Amino acid sequence: MATILLVEDEQSLCELYATILRSEGHEVFVTHDGKSAVEAAHGRKHDLVIMDICLPEKMDGIESMSKILGEDKTIPVIINTGYTQYRDNFMTWAAEAYVVKSADTGPLLEAVREVLARKGKK
Repeated sequence: MATILLVEDEQSLCELYATILRSEGHEVFVTHDGKSAVEAAHGRKHDLVIMDICLPEKMDGIESMSKILGEDKTIPVIINTGYTQYRDNFMTWAAEAYVVKSADTGPLLEAVREVLARKGKK
């Protein structure tokens, strides 16, 4: 299965997503802010990054994604956010998928499966 970097600052959602992804057989590494995400991506090769946009500290998800892709353009990123308005922001267009958070985790899992299938991972 895949190695996934999950970047989510809301603890309960982070635990939920990590649990669901691990139950699918993926290895999940978790960070809670943009700076930690960039550091984690720099030190390890991940098959996929799931990135929230609104993150604490000084680096949001868009800037984090930009820095991660600046080092490795081949790593797919799924933006997972509660905000629909960022979908039209050209800075998010580098992401492979854009998922709006909801109580239903189905759309996120579907996006993960689709992105990994395109990459040749399951």
